[in-house]
Amino acid sequence: MSQQKKIMLLGGAAHIIPVIEAAHRHGIYVITVDYLPDNAAHKYSDEYVNVSIIDKEAVLKAAQERNIDGIVSFGIDPGVESAAYVQEQMHLPPLGPYQSARILQNKDLFRAFMTEHGFNVPKSKGFSSKEEALADMNWYEYPMIVKPADGSGSKGVTRVDNEQELVRALDVAFDRSRCGNIIVEAFIEKVGCSSDCDAFSVNGVLKAIYYSSQYFDEKADNPYAPAAFCWPSTFTAEQESYLTSEIQRMLQLLNMGTTVYNIEARIGKDGKPYIMEVTPRGGGNRLSEMVRYMTGVDFIEANVLGAIGETPAIEQKPIKGYWAEVILHADKKGKFAGVAISDNMKSNVVELAPTIEIGHEVEPFSCASDAIGSCVLHFDNKEQMEYAIMHQSEWLKIIVE
Repeated sequence: MSQQKKIMLLGGAAHIIPVIEAAHRHGIYVITVDYLPDNAAHKYSDEYVNVSIIDKEAVLKAAQERNIDGIVSFGIDPGVESAAYVQEQMHLPPLGPYQSARILQNKDLFRAFMTEHGFNVPKSKGFSSKEEALADMNWYEYPMIVKPADGSGSKGVTRVDNEQELVRALDVAFDRSRCGNIIVEAFIEKVGCSSDCDAFSVNGVLKAIYYSSQYFDEKADNPYAPAAFCWPSTFTAEQESYLTSEIQRMLQLLNMGTTVYNIEARIGKDGKPYIMEVTPRGGGNRLSEMVRYMTGVDFIEANVLGAIGETPAIEQKPIKGYWAEVILHADKKGKFAGVAISDNMKSNVVELAPTIEIGHEVEPFSCASDAIGSCVLHFDNKEQMEYAIMHQSEWLKIIVE
C-alpha cells in the first residue's frame, strides 16, 4: 500500500477551503499553516501548525518534521516565497526557482527584470525610505501610482496627481510594506478594461489563461480595489495573443514550473499591451473558481496535483456564455444585515456567497480584505452582462445597519 501524500497549505483564510477539498478528493493529507488558529480553513484541514508563513526557516522546519510531499500558497502573496524556498530546500516539485519567486513577488525586482528583458513596462523606480523618495522629485511625472513593493489586494495603493498628494501616498505605501520598500511608477491610462485573471503552466509551458474585464467602484474608499470581473475581456484577439506570447517568454526566462498564476494586464492609450503583475499563486477573488464555472478547467485541482509531482491535464477550453463575479462590499461602516437581489436578476445568479455572518462589523471598501463575499452570475449575451455590472445599484443591495 502506498503511503498517503502530504501537502502543506500556507494560510488559513476561507478562500483556501476549495484547495483543501480538492486535496481531500485525491486522498491527500492536508496541513494548514499560519499564526491565526481561529482562521476558517483550519477547521477543514487534517493538521494545523502555528507558524508565521513569512518565516521561511520556520516553515521549512515544520515541513521537514512532517516530511511533506508538496507545498502551496494559494491566493496568499506572503507565503509564495516561503513555498518556493521550502520546495527548493526539500527538492519538492517546484513552482519555479526561489529567486524567480522573489522576482515575481517583489514589484521593484519585477519591474527591473521586465525592463532588462525588453517587455513593455511603465517607467518606475523603487525606494527604501520616504526621504529617498522625496529627494528624487525631478524623476516624477504625474499621474503616478505609489504602492508597496510587496503589497497585495490593493493595500496601500494610491494614485498621485501632484506633489501635494505625494507625501501621504508614500506614508500609506511604506506603512503597508512588509519589506520596507515601495515602488513609484507612471500611471498607464488604459483603453477598455484592465484584466485580472488566473492562468496555469505545466513545466513552464502556459497551458490556459482566461483574460477578464476588471471593474472598480469609483465611490469606494479605494477606487483601485477590484469590485467586479467579467468574461470575456475587452481585449482583441490580437492583444490577447501578444500578451500570452509575452507571458510565455517571461515564464521561460524565469524557468518556471507547474503552478497557477494571477496576472494583471492592460492596454495603454499608447496602444501597447502591458503585463502589470504576475504572481505564482491563485487570485484571491476566487478567479480560479470562476474558471471552473465557465469552462470546467480546474486550476485548483491542477495546483494540488502539480505540487505533489503529478502532471495535471490542463488545456484551454472555450468559455460557455458570459460570466461575471461581483465582489460584495459595503459603502459604509456598520453591521452586516444581509444581501438583497431584485427578482428580475435572480435567474442570472449562479452563486451568492457572503463570507461573513449577519451582525458582523464591516468597513467601507478599500482593499480585498474588506470584501464580504461574492456573487457569481451567468448571462446569455454581452449586453445583459455589461448592463448588470454598470447598474449594480438597480438589482443589488448590501444592507448595513
